[in-house]
Amino acid sequence: MSGMTTNTEPTPIDDGRHDFDFLVGTWRVQHRKLAAMADPACDEWVEFEGVQWMRQTLGGLGNVDNVRVERMPDGKSFEGMSVRLFDVEARLWRIWWASTAAPGHLDPGVSGRWDGPHGVFHGEDVVGGKPVGVRFDWNVFDADTAQWEQAFSFDGGENWVHNWRMSFTRIGD
Repeated sequence: MSGMTTNTEPTPIDDGRHDFDFLVGTWRVQHRKLAAMADPACDEWVEFEGVQWMRQTLGGLGNVDNVRVERMPDGKSFEGMSVRLFDVEARLWRIWWASTAAPGHLDPGVSGRWDGPHGVFHGEDVVGGKPVGVRFDWNVFDADTAQWEQAFSFDGGENWVHNWRMSFTRIGD
């Protein structure tokens, strides 16, 4: 063993469990959302601003975030939350959403993974009485800016209608 050096630092696990680490902290969020997300022909956009924080749980294998909008375009406040869990065996993230827009309801989950700074997550839901495919796209630009976008497919994945974009700017750790 003479002349050998040992590294006492643990080797980071690179199986995807750290993909959402960038989101820890507090963010200013600029929202751009279709006024009628369940209508594939809607082209009226509303914009508003909010604040989001995220914290890790379960030793980093999960996280919870909360987004708060004090004043939506209709004058009401809005609050939503995500729960994200990492499946170590499948190397897959699963994400669930709940909000004050549907009290007591947890939306069906989406699942997916990251490829570098881009993550794609898919699921199925019923919106406005219509079955839809749901896609979340995440893009991380740097340590202080990121973007999430939601799209619905009303035709089994042939076409996607982007209906909500959240642009994140870090305001605190």
